[in-house]
Order: sequence, then structure tokens, then C-alpha cells
Amino acid sequence: MLRKIARTTLSDGTYANLRDWVDYVRLPEEAREECRRDRQGLPDHDPGAQAVIPAITEWLGRAQDESRSSDGGFARDYSLLTGWNESYPETSGYIVPTLLSEAGFQQDRRLAERARHCLDWLVAIQMDNGGFQGGTVSQKPRIAVTFNTGQILIGLAAGAHYWSDERYMNAMHAAARFLRDSQDSDGAWRQHATPFAKEGDKTYETHVSWGLFEAERVAPGQGYAQAGLAQVRWALSRQSANGWFADNDLEDSRRPLTHTIGYAMRGVIEAYRLSRDPIFLDSACRTADALIRVTEHDGHIPGHLDSGWFAAAPYTCLTGTSQISLCWFLLGLELGRADYVDAALRANAYVRRTINLEGGPDHRGGVKGSFPVSGVYGQYQYLNWAAKFTLDAQRMELMLAEGGV
Repeated sequence: MLRKIARTTLSDGTYANLRDWVDYVRLPEEAREECRRDRQGLPDHDPGAQAVIPAITEWLGRAQDESRSSDGGFARDYSLLTGWNESYPETSGYIVPTLLSEAGFQQDRRLAERARHCLDWLVAIQMDNGGFQGGTVSQKPRIAVTFNTGQILIGLAAGAHYWSDERYMNAMHAAARFLRDSQDSDGAWRQHATPFAKEGDKTYETHVSWGLFEAERVAPGQGYAQAGLAQVRWALSRQSANGWFADNDLEDSRRPLTHTIGYAMRGVIEAYRLSRDPIFLDSACRTADALIRVTEHDGHIPGHLDSGWFAAAPYTCLTGTSQISLCWFLLGLELGRADYVDAALRANAYVRRTINLEGGPDHRGGVKGSFPVSGVYGQYQYLNWAAKFTLDAQRMELMLAEGGV
């Protein structure tokens, strides 16, 4: 197994010992080239939202076309070590509303057809209990998982609304009932945990609640909103006064990823947008304010943060940066707070400058898991969900600039 170069490079980009250098040399040339590029730091040129949006959209289309499983889903990633992966149901689900939105903005019906192709595949792999599996499509064990079901529910609700298709409506109800009916009395979900993360409660499952809120909007009166709001209230019981959430990581809750922090905060914001209960707005703002304080002038946010909001990793998780940017935009527009919008713009610019708009089609327009690419999260990979959240954040910026929000 290749060692994690991000932990063994020195500040000048050299390697700590000969073995680390040998590991680097053994990387495929494509991976070595990306490492060399990233060690030079961010380029000075910011291509702007208008340039990266079509490039990311094109990359997502390639992720669907090149998926190793060739089923209509989106490849989990393009790896600089192993090439294209197979389809990933969880994130394919929430890519659907992004494509439907972009079909309108870009006046390109082919994007809506891509979304429909993906939904048809997701409906076909839904389990009898309404749930969806964790992991990539052939990963074992193949069992229904709360979190993955919630993310796919976001896409099913979007499809049911967009097309008024009975198949998507039925699948949406089945997934929403699976979540509603498997909830514990305190609001948390524990019955269908993922086998691909450390055991224990997960506050970032507020992002599952968002799926229930979308189902409620399409088909109100089934108890979907109540279930989602109960879980978010439980998550708030795990939030500290400084805005930090406990039990909020895939593996190490002492130093959660900005990715899961972004999940948690977005779910809380969506609870507020549905209910207008100020307790959710206050919670989201406490987290948003803390994140502004740790964001550098150039938009860099550490990839992991501890309970005191101190950096706990040397690299940036680009997915989390884009998710947090989206949350700042939403709060800034809700409250008229320029500091939130400014932070979002800086974060967006940071991520944009990591995106390669030239070179081969497999990574042109893709968004890396980490910057530098050797960072621990999504190491040497371009992730489909990093592309999705970055596209959403860049679109929000462009809409704001054009006065369309």
C-alpha cells in the first residue's frame, strides 16, 4: 500500500526520508505530475465561476459515461492510481438535482436526460424495504444504510417533482418511509448504520433529514418533516456553545472533516428553511461564525478541525470547502450578512484555483478530494461529490453576481 505522502513531505516540498521518496517515484507519472503541480501551491490565476461551471459539468458527464459498472450511475471517482471507479449510488442520488438545475441554467436538455438515466438505475437497485446500499454498487456487504438512503432520497424527490413520474414518486415514498419508520425515539438513526465507517452516532445525518424535508415538500402530510426535524433537534443536543458538533466524522470525531461539518451545517440550515424555527438558524450561525474565524484570507480552510476549532490537518478537503461555501451563501442571503458572502466568495476562489481546466479529459474539470492531491481525504482521486458541491457553490456565486438569487 502506498504511504500517505501528505504526512511525510516537508514544508519545502522535499521528502522526509529515502523511503518516502521511493514511494513517490513509484507513483504513476500522472499522479507524480499532479503532486509536482500541487507542491508549487495555488496558481495566481483565478479562472472565475463562469469558466469552471461548464468544465465541472462536462467532467460529471464523463464520470457517468466512464463508470466501470456502466449502469447509469456516476463513477465514485477518477483515481490517478487506478483509473475510473464503478458507480456510487449515494452521491449519484444527490447529483440528480444539480443536473436538473444546470439543465435549466445551461439550456441543455441532455443534462436532464443524464439525471433521468441515473434515477432509472437507482430505482432499479432500491431494496425491498425502501432503503439503499452503502458503498459502490458492487461493494459488500450490500445492506440498506440510513445515510445513503437519505442522500438518494434528495434525488428521488427532485425527480418526482420534475417529471411527476409515478416510479420516482413510489421510490421516494418507500425511501422516506424506511427512514421515518426506523428512527429511534430520541430522533437519531441507529438501526441501519453504514458498515464503511466507524460505529456510533452520526450528527452529520442532518443531511439525511434534508432528504426527508424534500420528500415533505413533494408529498406533505406523511410525517416526513417531523422525523427529519426530530433528528436535527437531536443533533443540536450534540452541539457545543462554540458551534462544534460531537459525533460528526466518519472515523475520528475528535477532529471531524470539513466534509462532515458541511453536511451537518447544511442539514440544520434546511431544517430552518422548512420550519422557520429560529433555534436552527442560531445553531447554523454559531457553526458558520466559527468557520469564518479559521478561514484564511485566500479561502483556505483546514481539512479537519478539533473541538476548539483549531486546524487538525495540513491539507484542505475541497469537498468540505465547497459545502461550507454553500452554507455561507445561504445564511448570508437569509440574514443579509456580507461577512458570510465574503467568506463564501473566498472559499469558492480557493477551490477554483485547484481545478485544472486543461490536460486530459479524465481530470480536466474534476475536483480533487484533497489539496494537495496527496492529502489523506480522497487521496489521488477526483471525487464525483466534490464536483457536485463545487458546481453548486460556483453556480450560487454566479447567480449572486448576476442578481438572480
